[in-house]
Amino acid sequence: MSTETILYIILAGVVSIALAVFMYGYRSKQTGSLRWVFGILRFITLFSILLLIINPKFKSETYTIEKPKLPVLIDNSASIGELGQTENVSALLQKLKENNELNDKFDVSYYSFGNDFRESDSLSFEEKNTNISKALTSANELFKNQTAPTIVITDGNQTLGNDYEFSSATFENPIYPVILGDSIQYTDLKIEQLNTNRYAFLKNQFPVEVILTYSGTSPVNSEFVVSQGAATVYRTNVSFSENETSKTLNFTLNASNVGLQKYSAQILPLADEKNKTNNSKQFAVEVIDQATNVLVVSKITHPDLGALKKAITSNERRTVAFKKPAEAVSVLNDFQLVILYQPDRSFASVFAEIEKLNKNTWTISGLQTDWYFLNGTQDNFTKEASNASEDIQAELNSNYGTFVVEDIGFDDFPPLHTEFGALTISVPNEVMLAQTVSGIENGNPLLATMEINGKRDAIWDGEGFWRWRARSYLETESFQSFDDFIGNLVQYLASNKRRSRLEVSSETFYYNNNPIKISAQYFDKNYVFDNRASLNISVKNTETEKQTVFPMLLRNNYYEVDLNSLPAGEYNYTVSVANEAVSSSGNFTILDFNVEQQFLNADVSKLRRVAQNTNGKAFFATQGDLLINALVENTNFQNIEKSEQKVVPLVDWKYLLALIVLALAAEWFIRKYNGLV
Repeated sequence: MSTETILYIILAGVVSIALAVFMYGYRSKQTGSLRWVFGILRFITLFSILLLIINPKFKSETYTIEKPKLPVLIDNSASIGELGQTENVSALLQKLKENNELNDKFDVSYYSFGNDFRESDSLSFEEKNTNISKALTSANELFKNQTAPTIVITDGNQTLGNDYEFSSATFENPIYPVILGDSIQYTDLKIEQLNTNRYAFLKNQFPVEVILTYSGTSPVNSEFVVSQGAATVYRTNVSFSENETSKTLNFTLNASNVGLQKYSAQILPLADEKNKTNNSKQFAVEVIDQATNVLVVSKITHPDLGALKKAITSNERRTVAFKKPAEAVSVLNDFQLVILYQPDRSFASVFAEIEKLNKNTWTISGLQTDWYFLNGTQDNFTKEASNASEDIQAELNSNYGTFVVEDIGFDDFPPLHTEFGALTISVPNEVMLAQTVSGIENGNPLLATMEINGKRDAIWDGEGFWRWRARSYLETESFQSFDDFIGNLVQYLASNKRRSRLEVSSETFYYNNNPIKISAQYFDKNYVFDNRASLNISVKNTETEKQTVFPMLLRNNYYEVDLNSLPAGEYNYTVSVANEAVSSSGNFTILDFNVEQQFLNADVSKLRRVAQNTNGKAFFATQGDLLINALVENTNFQNIEKSEQKVVPLVDWKYLLALIVLALAAEWFIRKYNGLV
């Protein structure tokens, strides 16, 4: 409280006493004790009111004791069960929960991880992937700037995400790995990795790369075989020794039939192998008759063109060719879609040929676009030409219904550059992305699609989207979300298939350790997306004849179902709309591959390095008591006393208001009692 405030309070006291004395000591008609009672009550009232007017501020300080945090991260993947460690995990968790010393010293919290990281309520040990890196990164973010030694109960075998040894380098707290499994080296042959394209073209050959590994000390011989049904399509002998523990095989297979072609790869097991599951792997290739050919016409060189190529060709079913305007005219008919990047007057013959051939187009404009030419050469859209530039961002139209679009974080992407001016589309269209400036829509479309008499076109008004692809990678550690967005747009624009009221999107085959999702869009009779419909998918296993019905959930502008609960096999499906005679059918195959069954033991050496690099210590699952003692006896983990200082104004002190009311009420009742009112 400042000196000035104290002086005001003293002055308020003096004034209150003076007024009370003047009212009840000098001019009062009462005598004796009533004069004193009324004087004191009036002083209390006046002084309290003046205090409220001055409103002094008081500081209050509270102290709390904060225990260090102890997050326990538990591997909930299927490999824990495969290694026979579920009972060890249960026994260790029981020790941690029942140890009074540990729970008195630490604020213990439990989390589980597999594909994702979440608070632990129960453990199933059925998750199909292990992402230790994500678990460590999430824990590091969750307990940022806190004392939080971290227990990680795992076998150390990661199947998804970044290398967790690298991720742990930035971990702020010591990590105490609890190793599930042993370090004994068993004799084992294994298909470490099998790489092939997802698609192949009819009557072509497609490459296959296989990495085989061996654990053991004696020289061994085996045979690697690839079969399709009962037929063997590739066979070779392989040999390993203590010094030669891996081999890479590269070969090609013939794509002789259209459709899904399933194969089985196997390295014949040794007699004394403990784990024979990792000796075989199924894979598949979808053979298609022809690719979707996309032509990019551009007079300039720009990073956007590289981003386009990468995104479009991430799907092997599509090819991209780049041509200058003069070169493109003669080959337009060889392509299903023509992308016109920043056209100017040199594109005149290209536009004339496109109109003649009725080709689908995607126009991308930017700062080097000649809008005077573009406005005059086509009738779909116009823009007020100017010499000024503008930076714009994007906002997804959640009601866009032409095809499925997932929000990949458009509003957080870097701004694009475009020419300032109003963009007007003069034909029926649907805006997918709207332009925003400083978070406010400016009324112009950034990306819109048009469909007139079966011909499909799009306008994208903004250059620099290569930064979007880069930002997408920084956010998700993958280019897939951006590439899928571009791929879906290209797929729509390159097709002339008549639009249906129920559009279903699915893959021909899935691996059962990856997400198995099918999406659909349903439109009313005016081809407007209907978000009130009830969609169901009926899935039937062709071998067992078992049929299961799943509801499809609404996700912004599409419906989706996750079928990861289905076992491997071949399935037929039908998507239907409740109370409507509209349905769509298809089929897919789920290939059996459990990556969590590929391990023989724990990755002891890596977990020990993680502990050493973070100043922690590694323990085996049977050393729970040693782990607890190490944590309890470590003097670096101490309680922290925290003080919190609050500045409270007197006007917030409700007791003073109550005192004023009480003093006034008491004076009134005393006056009433004595007949003075």
